[in-house]
Amino acid sequence: MELASKEDVDAPLAEVFAAISDFASFERSAIRRGVEVQRLSDDPTPQVGMAWDVRADFRGKPRELRLELSNYEPTTLIALNSDSNSLSGKGQIELLALSPRRTRLSVKVKLEAKTLSGRLLLQSLKLARSKVNKRFKHRVAEFASLTEDRLNRSA
Repeated sequence: MELASKEDVDAPLAEVFAAISDFASFERSAIRRGVEVQRLSDDPTPQVGMAWDVRADFRGKPRELRLELSNYEPTTLIALNSDSNSLSGKGQIELLALSPRRTRLSVKVKLEAKTLSGRLLLQSLKLARSKVNKRFKHRVAEFASLTEDRLNRSA
Protein backbone atom coordinates (compact mmCIF):
# COMPACT_ATOMS: atom_id res chain seq x y z
CA MET A 1 0.00 0.00 0.00
CA GLU A 2 1.36 3.39 -0.95
CA LEU A 3 0.47 6.81 0.40
CA ALA A 4 1.74 10.13 -0.94
CA SER A 5 1.15 13.80 -0.29
CA LYS A 6 2.68 17.17 -1.17
CA GLU A 7 2.45 20.45 0.69
CA ASP A 8 4.07 23.85 0.25
CA VAL A 9 5.73 25.58 3.19
CA ASP A 10 6.39 29.34 3.30
CA ALA A 11 9.97 29.04 4.53
CA PRO A 12 13.42 28.60 2.97
CA LEU A 13 14.57 25.10 2.07
CA ALA A 14 17.45 25.01 4.58
CA GLU A 15 15.17 26.02 7.47
CA VAL A 16 12.52 23.43 6.57
CA PHE A 17 15.18 20.72 6.31
CA ALA A 18 16.62 21.69 9.70
CA ALA A 19 13.13 21.40 11.20
CA ILE A 20 12.35 17.99 9.68
CA SER A 21 15.76 16.55 10.56
CA ASP A 22 15.47 17.47 14.25
CA PHE A 23 15.04 13.85 15.33
CA ALA A 24 15.35 14.63 19.05
CA SER A 25 12.25 16.83 18.77
CA PHE A 26 10.30 14.02 17.07
CA GLU A 27 11.42 11.58 19.77
CA ARG A 28 10.13 13.91 22.51
CA SER A 29 6.86 14.44 20.64
CA ALA A 30 6.29 10.69 20.27
CA ILE A 31 7.04 10.09 23.96
CA ARG A 32 4.49 12.78 24.93
CA ARG A 33 1.91 10.81 22.90
CA GLY A 34 2.60 7.59 24.81
CA VAL A 35 4.98 5.96 22.32
CA GLU A 36 8.12 4.32 23.67
CA VAL A 37 11.16 5.42 21.65
CA GLN A 38 14.70 4.17 22.16
CA ARG A 39 17.49 5.63 20.01
CA LEU A 40 20.07 2.93 19.29
CA SER A 41 23.08 5.23 18.94
CA ASP A 42 24.50 7.94 21.17
CA ASP A 43 25.53 10.17 18.28
CA PRO A 44 22.93 12.96 17.84
CA THR A 45 24.24 13.79 14.34
CA PRO A 46 21.86 12.48 11.66
CA GLN A 47 23.56 9.83 9.52
CA VAL A 48 22.64 6.77 7.49
CA GLY A 49 22.28 3.78 9.78
CA MET A 50 20.86 5.77 12.69
CA ALA A 51 18.06 3.64 14.21
CA TRP A 52 15.29 3.59 16.82
CA ASP A 53 13.24 0.88 18.50
CA VAL A 54 9.62 2.02 18.77
CA ARG A 55 6.75 0.49 20.78
CA ALA A 56 3.16 1.73 20.57
CA ASP A 57 -0.41 0.47 20.79
CA PHE A 58 -2.17 0.34 17.42
CA ARG A 59 -5.65 -1.09 16.96
CA GLY A 60 -5.67 -2.43 20.49
CA LYS A 61 -2.40 -4.35 20.23
CA PRO A 62 1.13 -3.46 21.25
CA ARG A 63 3.28 -3.04 18.13
CA GLU A 64 7.05 -2.96 17.98
CA LEU A 65 9.14 -1.77 15.08
CA ARG A 66 12.62 -0.67 14.22
CA LEU A 67 13.10 2.54 12.25
CA GLU A 68 16.36 3.10 10.41
CA LEU A 69 17.60 6.15 8.54
CA SER A 70 18.36 4.67 5.11
CA ASN A 71 19.17 7.82 3.14
CA TYR A 72 20.12 11.27 4.31
CA GLU A 73 20.96 14.00 1.80
CA PRO A 74 21.19 17.37 3.56
CA THR A 75 18.63 19.92 2.34
CA THR A 76 16.79 17.52 0.01
CA LEU A 77 15.98 14.00 1.28
CA ILE A 78 15.34 11.88 4.35
CA ALA A 79 14.41 8.22 3.88
CA LEU A 80 13.47 5.77 6.62
CA ASN A 81 12.95 2.01 6.57
CA SER A 82 10.77 0.33 9.16
CA ASP A 83 10.58 -3.32 10.08
CA SER A 84 8.21 -5.14 12.43
CA ASN A 85 7.05 -8.72 12.85
CA SER A 86 4.22 -8.39 10.35
CA LEU A 87 4.97 -5.33 8.20
CA SER A 88 7.87 -3.59 6.54
CA GLY A 89 7.78 -0.07 5.23
CA LYS A 90 9.68 2.67 3.51
CA GLY A 91 9.12 6.36 4.07
CA GLN A 92 10.61 9.27 2.19
CA ILE A 93 10.50 13.02 2.78
CA GLU A 94 11.77 15.08 -0.13
CA LEU A 95 12.17 18.85 -0.25
CA LEU A 96 12.23 21.06 -3.32
CA ALA A 97 12.90 24.81 -3.33
CA LEU A 98 10.10 26.54 -5.25
CA SER A 99 11.54 29.99 -4.53
CA PRO A 100 13.98 31.43 -1.98
CA ARG A 101 11.13 31.62 0.60
CA ARG A 102 8.94 28.66 -0.44
CA THR A 103 9.59 24.92 -0.19
CA ARG A 104 7.61 21.90 -1.41
CA LEU A 105 7.44 19.01 1.06
CA SER A 106 6.72 15.60 -0.54
CA VAL A 107 6.00 12.63 1.72
CA LYS A 108 5.70 9.02 0.50
CA VAL A 109 5.07 5.89 2.54
CA LYS A 110 4.98 2.32 1.25
CA LEU A 111 3.88 -0.60 3.43
CA GLU A 112 4.27 -4.30 2.66
CA ALA A 113 2.99 -7.32 4.57
CA LYS A 114 5.38 -9.99 5.79
CA THR A 115 2.87 -12.32 7.47
CA LEU A 116 -0.79 -13.25 7.30
CA SER A 117 -1.64 -10.88 10.16
CA GLY A 118 0.19 -8.13 8.25
CA ARG A 119 -1.84 -8.88 5.15
CA LEU A 120 -5.05 -8.66 7.17
CA LEU A 121 -4.01 -5.32 8.61
CA LEU A 122 -3.08 -3.95 5.18
CA GLN A 123 -6.29 -5.31 3.67
CA SER A 124 -8.36 -3.47 6.26
CA LEU A 125 -6.43 -0.28 5.44
CA LYS A 126 -6.98 -0.83 1.72
CA LEU A 127 -10.73 -1.27 2.26
CA ALA A 128 -10.76 2.16 3.90
CA ARG A 129 -8.29 3.58 1.34
CA SER A 130 -10.09 6.89 0.74
CA LYS A 131 -10.39 7.56 4.48
CA VAL A 132 -6.75 6.54 5.08
CA ASN A 133 -5.55 8.75 2.18
CA LYS A 134 -7.60 11.69 3.45
CA ARG A 135 -6.18 11.28 6.97
CA PHE A 136 -2.63 10.94 5.67
CA LYS A 137 -2.92 14.09 3.54
CA HIS A 138 -4.48 15.94 6.46
CA ARG A 139 -1.60 14.91 8.76
CA VAL A 140 1.02 15.99 6.22
CA ALA A 141 -0.78 19.34 5.74
CA GLU A 142 -0.97 19.78 9.52
CA PHE A 143 2.74 18.96 9.87
CA ALA A 144 3.64 21.45 7.11
CA SER A 145 1.51 24.13 8.76
CA LEU A 146 3.03 23.54 12.20
CA THR A 147 6.53 23.58 10.72
CA GLU A 148 5.77 26.83 8.91
CA ASP A 149 4.34 28.42 12.07
CA ARG A 150 7.32 27.33 14.18
CA LEU A 151 9.82 28.69 11.63
CA ASN A 152 7.95 32.00 11.24
CA ARG A 153 7.78 32.47 15.04
CA SER A 154 11.52 31.97 15.43
CA ALA A 155 12.37 34.36 12.57
